Amino acid sequence: MNNAVATPAQNTNIHFNETQWLFLLADTQSWLQQLQEGLIWQLPVKHRKKLLRKGSYLSSKALAHILERHYYHPLTGKFTIPIPQIVACIRDACQQPPQTMPCSPHLQRVLDTGTPLGQDPSGNTVTTITVITSIGGEIITAFPGVIPPEKTQFSF
Repeated sequence: MNNAVATPAQNTNIHFNETQWLFLLADTQSWLQQLQEGLIWQLPVKHRKKLLRKGSYLSSKALAHILERHYYHPLTGKFTIPIPQIVACIRDACQQPPQTMPCSPHLQRVLDTGTPLGQDPSGNTVTTITVITSIGGEIITAFPGVIPPEKTQFSF
């Protein structure tokens, strides 16, 4: 029995069709985009379409990160409201004008909802939500509270 491992040179397919591969890649991306949008549409939130605009796009990966880090994780700012309400707050915050972030290429949008959303890392009840987006509008994360002014570097 031959246990040899194939090297990259041995795996080279001389019949590689670049055009076909690019269309397959595009089709796969389109399919994943449709699946992702389908997940967002399942949320019981009004005006979900605003979350799928290219100006402020909430991916399922970003939403999973937000929920894992700021809904279930005990050592960070923590949302204490239901998930559909978190998503609605993210949608509303994305309507705010973007602000630059110190030492970061990202933008932040801060919205004071006037109602308790959760707790900041110190355990204080907060009514604000901060949404961090890329320059292109992709939502990276969101959390209850604001970035403290003394923080010059922010880990997502």
